Amino acid sequence: MAATSVLSTDAEMLAMAGENVDATGFTDANKTAWGIQAENFLNMLTNYDLVTNVATLGANFKLMLSEYVSRYVAVCAISYNMAGFTSRVEAEDMINVHLFRMKRIEKILMKPENLTLLGVL
Repeated sequence: MAATSVLSTDAEMLAMAGENVDATGFTDANKTAWGIQAENFLNMLTNYDLVTNVATLGANFKLMLSEYVSRYVAVCAISYNMAGFTSRVEAEDMINVHLFRMKRIEKILMKPENLTLLGVL
């Protein structure tokens, strides 16, 4: 079984989490739960049901949303147990990189011209 996320894939989640992520916490059930949380957050942020309407989105939107969800899942997985990393600082650095990029994606999504493209404005 693989994680079931509409906006991201199992492979993308694994790539973002890195090779040192703890396998005991990085289960399909957790990836699915974290992916759904990220998808819901994006729906609420944009005030648009991105998951239900994913087929209507352009390719660039889909890629950006996929990146966001996979980064969110990676942050959750890394935070779950940092023991596999060479140091806590390494794990925290990875989390910070993900959080920085996620904030940039949020800013892009909230631009009025992008909300207009989604049909929100």
